[in-house]
This record gives sequence, structure tokens and C-alpha cells, in this order.
Amino acid sequence: MRILMVGDVVGRTGRRAFRKYTPVLRKERGVDLVVVNGENSAGGKGITRKSLDELYQGGADVVTSGNHIWDKKDVLEFVDQEPFLIRPANYPDRTPGKGCCVYPFKAKNVGILNLSGRAFMPALDDPFQKSEELLRELSDSADILLLDFHAETTSEKMAMGFYLDGRVHAVVGTHTHIQTADERILPKGTAYITDLGMTGAWNSVLGVKTELILQKFLTAMPVRFDVAEGPAVYSGILLEIDDTTNRTQSIERIMIREEKA
Repeated sequence: MRILMVGDVVGRTGRRAFRKYTPVLRKERGVDLVVVNGENSAGGKGITRKSLDELYQGGADVVTSGNHIWDKKDVLEFVDQEPFLIRPANYPDRTPGKGCCVYPFKAKNVGILNLSGRAFMPALDDPFQKSEELLRELSDSADILLLDFHAETTSEKMAMGFYLDGRVHAVVGTHTHIQTADERILPKGTAYITDLGMTGAWNSVLGVKTELILQKFLTAMPVRFDVAEGPAVYSGILLEIDDTTNRTQSIERIMIREEKA
């Protein structure tokens, strides 16, 4: 089984790149399941009905998120009705939406988990303890387990990787929008990468127009963060999992950079 996990889709440029390259990768690499982080897909912050539908149309099977999921308020109109849209599970119990899902693919059930870190992030419940609850919840229903850990610091992401090593099939980081070059299989068999990276405008600062970010750094004044456009980068990883043993066989870093839009 081959699973493509795609980094944070940012704005219109990110959605365009996702729609353009995901079908190509599905065909050329024999991808069976696509998981994408969509929390920045609408205008760079949040998810709308339109941006979510575009991700599905582009080939997304499951959409994860993070701290920006609530930035577009209309998400509240559909988050509880979408079986394969998830938000970090360590939000309080009364928060709309859900923190995990099970996606059926042929004879396999793939459990996708979403957690948020706490270092330099909103104060949520302990993601390490919450992961234990999720593993108990999914132990009887999922053959394969994947975690999108939406966190700021490398150390917290790496700690989660080793904490769940051998108990889930992959721990992938999101949130920083910069793809890291540390993809590997951890000692007990879990695929790991600190950050999947971003799918959005390549000539930007984390998907935002560079001149606006420079203005903020040079003046320390409030600035509206408008999403950049132009040539895109498409970032993620490709997992290969043995159909017989359910063991993770490999993790391959994916980065496609456009010369022109």
C-alpha cells in the first residue's frame, strides 16, 4: 500500500498545485491513499467549503488540520458532517469536529490521527497522553495508523516520533511550512519526518508575500498577511507499507518545484 501525505496547502496557489500534481503522483507512483493538511487552504488561514471541496476534487481522501482550522468561521457549518476532515484531537471534548478517522481501503482500515503540539502553540491538552487515548480508541478498528503532529518545535515532534515508535506506522510533522530532510524509519519501525513542508507559492515567506513579511520585520508594525502567488512548491512524503505484514517499508520525501506557474 502506498500512502501520500502532503504538507500544508496554502491559499489559491497551494490548491492549484495540489490539484495539478496529486493526480499525476497517484498515477505515476501508484498511490492508494492521499492525506493532506488543509488548515491554510482558504486565503492562507482556515478552511472553507470551497477550499475543502477543491482538495477533494484534487484527490484528497483525508484532510487534517491544526491551529488555524477555526480561522474561517463557516467551517463550523460542516466540520461535524465531514467524516474525513479532522482537527487536533487534544482540543477540549466539547470542541466541534473530531480528532481522528478511519478510512477504509480495500481490505485495510487506515486510522489517521491529528494532534497539536504545545510548545509556542495554543494551550491544549497534553498530546502525548491524548495519543494514548487515540491508540486505545482505534486499536480494534484500524490496521494502519498515521499521525499528523501539527507542532512548532523540532524537539517536540521528534519526541512524539520516538514516543510512538513501533506503535504507529508514521509520525509526520506539519505547521512550519519548511520541509525537513530527516525522513527515516525509526528503530522500532515507524516512519518519521519533522515537517512535510508546504504546498504553496515557492517565492514567498511560508506562503505569504515576501514584501509584507519584510515590512513587518523592518517596522515591527502590524501587517495584513496576503497569500503569495506564482510558481508553486508541492511537498510531502510517500509511504510504502507491506500489504501482508502491515510493516512500514519505506518513506520517500517528495518535493516538486515549478519554474513557472
